[in-house]
Amino acid sequence: MQSSGVRFGTSGARGLVSSMSDEVCYAYTAAFLQAVMQGADKSQPIVLGHDLRPSSPRITAACAAAVRDSGRTVIYAGALPTPALANYALHHGAAAIMVTGSHIPFDRNGIKFYSVHGEISKADEQAIQMAIVDVPDQLICPTLPEADPEIGAHYVQRYVDFFGAGRLNGLRIAVYEHSSAAREVLQRILQALGAQVISLGRTDDFVPIDTEAVRPEDIEQARQWAQQYQFDAILSTDGDADRPLIGDETGQWLRGDVVGVLCARFLKADIVVTPVSSNTIAEKSAWFTQVTRTRIGSPYVIAAMDNYKGQGVVAGYEANGGFLLGSDVVQDGRTLRALPTRDAVLPMLALLCMAHDRQSQLSALLADLPECYTASDRLQCFPVENSARLLEFLQHDHDAACSLMAPASGSLTALDMTDGLRATFSNGDIVHIRPSGNAPELRCYAESGNQSHAQRLCVECLRRIADFSAALA
Repeated sequence: MQSSGVRFGTSGARGLVSSMSDEVCYAYTAAFLQAVMQGADKSQPIVLGHDLRPSSPRITAACAAAVRDSGRTVIYAGALPTPALANYALHHGAAAIMVTGSHIPFDRNGIKFYSVHGEISKADEQAIQMAIVDVPDQLICPTLPEADPEIGAHYVQRYVDFFGAGRLNGLRIAVYEHSSAAREVLQRILQALGAQVISLGRTDDFVPIDTEAVRPEDIEQARQWAQQYQFDAILSTDGDADRPLIGDETGQWLRGDVVGVLCARFLKADIVVTPVSSNTIAEKSAWFTQVTRTRIGSPYVIAAMDNYKGQGVVAGYEANGGFLLGSDVVQDGRTLRALPTRDAVLPMLALLCMAHDRQSQLSALLADLPECYTASDRLQCFPVENSARLLEFLQHDHDAACSLMAPASGSLTALDMTDGLRATFSNGDIVHIRPSGNAPELRCYAESGNQSHAQRLCVECLRRIADFSAALA
C-alpha cells in the first residue's frame, strides 16, 4: 500500500492504473480472501466483474489469479453494473469483487469487495490493510472466460418483476450510453417495462461522468438532445452504474440528493439515511419518521441503515444519487428485495413511475419539494495534504472561514466536522468543503433557497480557495 499509493477511499481501493500492478491487485484480493472470507466455504465461487475502463480486464485477471491460488473458483460476470454484480452475489450467498474506478478519470481504477453479507465495512477494510499475504515471484494471470449472461439477466428481472411489464408504456426515454457499464441492461429493463428507448452518445472511449459535478458539455448536450428528440426523460450513469444521472423532458439534470428524496418517497420509506453532504430537503419535507446523517461513503450509510433493521422501510442515498435499499419493499403484492449498495437503476425507475402514474412530466415532481437548492463542484489536482491543512486552518479561524466560504452570507452560526467542514451561515446558506476520498480533489457542496445563488456560492468558494492556496504556494 505504501509503495503503490493504492488505498481505500470512500468506497473501495483506488489508485493510479500505473500503480495498480498485477502484484498489487493480487495482494489486495488475497488480503480480502484471508481477512474477510476466512472460514468461508471455499467451494462457493467468487463472482468477478468490471466496468468498461481499458485497464479493468487486466486488473480483473490479477484478482482472478488470487482467487484461483486460494483454492476457489471464479464466476466471471464480464462488464456490467456494480449493483448487478452485488445483487446476484447477495441472492446466491456469494462473495464478489468489482473492478471499477466509478466516476474518476480513466488513468485511475479501483477494486470494490463484497462479502457474502454484502458490501464490506470499514472494519473489513482495516482488516484487509493489516493482512500479510504472499505474492508469487512469477505471477501468471489467467485468461478470462466467457462472461456468464445470467448475472445481468438476474438484475433485469429484479426490476421487471417489481415494477411490472408495461409499467412505462408510452414513454420515450433517451439513454446517454457513453461508456457506462449499464448501457446494455438499462435498455433491456426500460424496453421490458414498455418504454421506447433512444440510444445516444455511445463511445468506446471511457468518459468519466461525475454525477455530483456534471461536465458543462454534458449539460449542454442534454439540452440539445431534448430539443432534437422530444423525449420524456434522459438517463445516464457514472462508469460502473451505481450513480444515476436523470434529466427531465428539457434535458435539465436533476440533483442526486433530490433524486434520492423522491425515490425514498416513492418507496414509502420510514427511515432515511444520508451523508452530511446531502441537502436538507429530507428533513424539511417531513416525509420520513427518521432522517440520520453519516460521514460520506456507502459503508457509513450501510452501517447506519443496519441500526434500523426491522423498524419499517429503510432507505439510504448519497448526494451523487446512488440509492441503497436497506430493507425489502412490498407494493401491489410485489416484493423488491433489499440491496444495500449504491444503485442507479432503482431511482431512475422510481421517478419515471411516479411521473407516469401522475400523468405528469418529470420536472413536475420538483413542485412537491421545499424551496431548498444545492450545487456542487470540485477543484481537481488539489492534493489531499493541502485539503487537510485548509480544513485545519478554517476550523480554528471562523473569520477566515466566512471570508473564504461565503463572505456575503452573514455570520457563521454552525460548524459541522462530521466529514470535511460544513458551515451554516446566519442567512441560511450552507457551504460544505471536503477532500475527495477517491482522487486528489477538493469538493464543495452549497445549499441555498435559490438555485442560481447556490451555484454562485459553490463556484465562488472554490475560486477563492484556489486563489488562497496559490498565494500560499
